[in-house]
Amino acid sequence: MIYLLSPVKKEGTIHLPMIDFALTADDIDLSSCDILMFTSKQAVKSAYQINPKCIEKPSLSIGDATSKMIKSLGGEVIYQPQKFYGKSLSEDIIDKFSDKRILYIRPKEVSFDSKSFLSKQNIDIKEQIIYETGCINYSLEDRPPRGSIIIFTSPSTIKCFIKNFNWDDSYRAVVIGEATKTHLPPNAKVEVANTPLLDSCIDKAFEIKLL
Repeated sequence: MIYLLSPVKKEGTIHLPMIDFALTADDIDLSSCDILMFTSKQAVKSAYQINPKCIEKPSLSIGDATSKMIKSLGGEVIYQPQKFYGKSLSEDIIDKFSDKRILYIRPKEVSFDSKSFLSKQNIDIKEQIIYETGCINYSLEDRPPRGSIIIFTSPSTIKCFIKNFNWDDSYRAVVIGEATKTHLPPNAKVEVANTPLLDSCIDKAFEIKLL
C-alpha cells in the first residue's frame, strides 16, 4: 500500500495527512521590498489570505507548484531556479538579485536557512513568518502496516509521522527532495523523486511497488 502524507489527496494512494496550518500574522508590510520570495505554495496561499495586495509584487519562486499558485492568483513570477531547492534559489539571488530589496515570506520552520546563507555573502533579505505547521494526531490503529510505501513531502510530515507512529524498518520511503531525506532515520530505505513534485513522488512510489 502507498500512503500519501501530503494535505492533498491523490488517486491510487491512501491519504494520511500529517500537518495542518495556522496563520501567525495579521498583516504583511510590503512597503520596504521590491520582490517577494516564496519557497512553498502554502506560503503563497497564506500571504494572499493575510494581504491580497502581496500578489501585486513580483515574486521569486522555489518551483513549479509554487509558481503555479502565484500565477493562479494573478501574480508574476520573475524567476524560478532550475533546481527546486532553497539553496539553489539563494545562490541565484547572489548572482541575479543582490541589488533588490527582497522579503522572504515563510513558515516558522524551513528546511534551509536562506537568510543566514545570504548574510554570509553580505546580502540582507528581510523575513516575515506568517504561518506555522502543526501535527495531526492519530491513534496506533491508523499506523500503516509493515512493508508500506510512504510518501513524505516535507520535513514536517516526517516529524509528525514519527511522533505519531515511530519508524518501522520494513517501511519504504519516497521523499520529495534531498533536504527532506535528511530528516528520516539513518536506517530508512528511501528513494528520492526524480523531480521535487508531488506527482513525481507518486510515480516513484509506483515504481517501487512494481519491483
